[in-house]
Amino acid sequence: MTRSYRPADLHAAGADTPLELAAHGFFWTGGELIDHPAAGKAMRGQQYVEYWIPRELTHDLPIVMIHGGGGQGTDFLGTADGREGWVHWFVRNGWAVYLVDRPQHGRSPFNPEFQGEMGKPGPTVFLERLFTRPGTFDDNYPQAKLHSQWPGDGTLDDPAFLSFLAGTGPTLADQAQSQIDAQRAGAELLDLIGPAVLLTHSAGGPPGWLIADARPELVRAVIAVEPLGPPFAAISGALPYGITHAPLTFDPPLAEGEFPGSANQPSPGEGLVAYKVQAEPARRLPNLARMPIVVVTAEASWMAGDNHAMVHFLAQAGCRVEHLRLEEHGIHGNGHAMQLERNSDEIAALLSHWLGDQDLTDH
Repeated sequence: MTRSYRPADLHAAGADTPLELAAHGFFWTGGELIDHPAAGKAMRGQQYVEYWIPRELTHDLPIVMIHGGGGQGTDFLGTADGREGWVHWFVRNGWAVYLVDRPQHGRSPFNPEFQGEMGKPGPTVFLERLFTRPGTFDDNYPQAKLHSQWPGDGTLDDPAFLSFLAGTGPTLADQAQSQIDAQRAGAELLDLIGPAVLLTHSAGGPPGWLIADARPELVRAVIAVEPLGPPFAAISGALPYGITHAPLTFDPPLAEGEFPGSANQPSPGEGLVAYKVQAEPARRLPNLARMPIVVVTAEASWMAGDNHAMVHFLAQAGCRVEHLRLEEHGIHGNGHAMQLERNSDEIAALLSHWLGDQDLTDH
C-alpha cells in the first residue's frame, strides 16, 4: 500500500510523537571560486549542509552524516518505504545532526562546466543485484541469500525500489578530485561547528577518512558503515592510498608521487575474500589513530565478505578500530543500504550504544 503524503494524514500519523526542534536550517561549505570563460567567476566544490538541532539536546557532540556513492543526504532522511530515517532517530534521542550532500551530489550543484566531468551511469540492475534483491541472483556473492530486510520485493515494480532509484545520481569521473572536494568541505564544516562524530556510508568512507585526517583534533569518533573497500582494490577501482583515492598523512611520509606498497593476505574463512594490506613495515596513519573507529557490517551485504580487510588495514596502521558485525548483535538480514531497510531503527540504536561506550572527550 502506498503511503499517503497528504498533510492531514501525515499530521494524524505524527501528532502523538511530534519531532521537536530548537533549530533547523542549512548552509554551504567548501565552495571555491574559479574563472570560467562564459560565467566569469563561478563556484565549484560547494557542499550543502542541513542541520537538525533537537529541542532537548542531551549529547554534547553532533553527528555529521556523510552519504555514499551516487546517493545524497536523503539516504539518512527516510527509509525506502517512507518511514523516518537515521536523522530523525538520532535527533529524537537528543543528538544534533548535520546532514551533508557531498559536493556534486543532491542539492550540491553539479554543473560539469564548473565541477568537472561526471562518471558514466551503470545499469539499473546493479542496484537490484547489490542493494534491493541480491538473493534472487543465483551467481551473486555468498551472503546474498541471507538478505531479508528490504521493505519490498526490490524490483522495478516495487515502490520502495523506485524511491531508492529516484535518489541516485552522478558522481565525478575523477574520484580523487571528488574526495578532495569532500575533504575541503568537511574540514570547513568542522571548523564552523566544532568537535563532532563522523558517520559515513559506503563511498562516503574515503571522505570521512580524509576529513578526520585533516581535522583530527575535531573528530571524536568515526562510525564507518560499510566503507568503500577493500583496501587497494575497491569495487569502483583501485584505491592508491589503500583506503582513499586522495592522499592521506602517513608516517613515515610518502614521497611525492609515492604510494604505499601492498601485500596479499589469504581469506580468513568461508565466504570471506582474500585481500590486501600494507607491505611491512607498514606506515602508520597518525591522525586517524587519534580517535576510536568502528567498521559496521551487515550480514547479507556484498561487503560482508570484505570489510575484515578494512579493519585489518586500519589496525595495521595503528588505529583503534573495532568491527561491529550486525548478526553478532542479533540483527539479521540486512544489505548494504541498511539505513533504508525495515529494521533501520534497531541499527541506529546499536550505533548509539557503541558511541555511549566510547570516551569522546578531548584526545
